[in-house]
Amino acid sequence: MFIEPHITLFDLIACLSDALDLVSPAVVNHHKQVAYIAYSLGKELDLTTAERSQLVFAGALHDIGALSLKERLDALKFDNENLHMHAEAGYTLLKTFKPLANAASIIRHHHVLWEGGKGSQFKGRPVSIHSHILHLADRISVLFDPKQDISQQVGLIIEKIADQSDKMFIPDLVQAFRSLAVKEYFWLDLSSPSINSVLRRRVQTNNIDLNMDGLLNVACLFSQIIDFRSHFTSTHSSGVSACAKAIAHKVGFSYRECRLIRVAGYLHDLGKLAIPKEILEKPEKLTPAEFAIIKRHTYYTYRILESIVDINAISQWAAFHHERLDGNGYPFHLNSSEIPLGSRIMAVADVFTAITEDRPYRKGMKDCEVLKILQKMADDSALDSMIVSVVKSNFDDINSLRKEAELESANKYRNFLNLED
Repeated sequence: MFIEPHITLFDLIACLSDALDLVSPAVVNHHKQVAYIAYSLGKELDLTTAERSQLVFAGALHDIGALSLKERLDALKFDNENLHMHAEAGYTLLKTFKPLANAASIIRHHHVLWEGGKGSQFKGRPVSIHSHILHLADRISVLFDPKQDISQQVGLIIEKIADQSDKMFIPDLVQAFRSLAVKEYFWLDLSSPSINSVLRRRVQTNNIDLNMDGLLNVACLFSQIIDFRSHFTSTHSSGVSACAKAIAHKVGFSYRECRLIRVAGYLHDLGKLAIPKEILEKPEKLTPAEFAIIKRHTYYTYRILESIVDINAISQWAAFHHERLDGNGYPFHLNSSEIPLGSRIMAVADVFTAITEDRPYRKGMKDCEVLKILQKMADDSALDSMIVSVVKSNFDDINSLRKEAELESANKYRNFLNLED
């Protein structure tokens, strides 16, 4: 029996931020550092608790629209002014989720330069001071080198930022930073390995508790962020989620458990955010080294989600979808007695979705081919034969639900590609 999970919006955003920053050693903790700097600047400027919390959310997700490794690394160049596309993409991804709508607006303009006041607008739209705070926080973070002692960097960072007063940055914000920069705790917090707990304490008074509906909505949002990185996978997680829920219902899961496995379906490929888009979209056969990188995604999914105790079942169901009953799966090589039923369902849902859905480079397989592959994998102890039997007995219903979910996701993906001017 499952207890209703108690999860905060911050905890899930922190998980997503961790996933985003796994794509390269060059960006480890970058999102959380930006969140912390933005929050601290907001406090220095006497912004409200709610405003500071939105700055944390915006900072933790500010580069969410940078879908490739190149985009992420380009964003780390201090003087790069050509970064508006990923800011717009981030806004488009987040704007429809009400708790993050304000953060989305902040992210949208976080690379607008001040230019003596010209930056108060961008393309005819007003640019809030919060976006300029986020821009300053982002640029401070990219100047910070975690490999060097922080005390040896402070003077150079202050000098670099001050030199851009009234050019890149609003002078009042630069002055707020100068006042903040003399406080040793600020730099020690920024370089602390415990920056996540520091941030959690900052937003504690204005955090949002998620009920099951909220959890489903956030998980659906996450699935778009995961899948929209590549046209090859643009609808995959929504299809897996729909299949997993349908199979779970057929094998006797309760209503609550079916909703939980739907969340797990949305999150099962969360770890792919740590995989460079260039590998995900490589048209040629992957090298052994590249395939080894791909295989890490389930490990990352598990480690990212395990920090939230109340979704332990979800993290197992999501992350164990490449384990096999014979112990030859990955990354944990669990045997049949160690693989939960939810994970077995997810494994079948993942294979079913992958081979039935259309991909840009091939059409989905015919029904008879799908059933052959599933049965062969069950015979080889890769998949649970009981669950495969359930799929065979309910093929049309499950496939119909997959198509319906993927059609809805495809429409969202088309809207994402046609970013607003």
